[in-house]
Amino acid sequence: MPFTPDLVDELNTLARFDLASPQQGLKVHKTADPGVIGATQRLHAKGLLTQVDGGYLTSLGRDAAEHAQAALTILDSVPSMAND
Repeated sequence: MPFTPDLVDELNTLARFDLASPQQGLKVHKTADPGVIGATQRLHAKGLLTQVDGGYLTSLGRDAAEHAQAALTILDSVPSMAND
């Protein structure tokens, strides 16, 4: 199953959370990009965020954000030339 544009927006939203500070949430304003607004609403509906406009990560949301940020770190790293 490939990443759809909606899933990419959701992953990008999860990547914005500071996992080192669980007391820091996100507030998505009504003037934000429609993709970000939609992603935030979908993440809330899926039980990953506490508020429809952002808020804090739920326990499930924190797990998802950790995995999303880990995948981003891996994919954004410089490839090793050891296997060439």
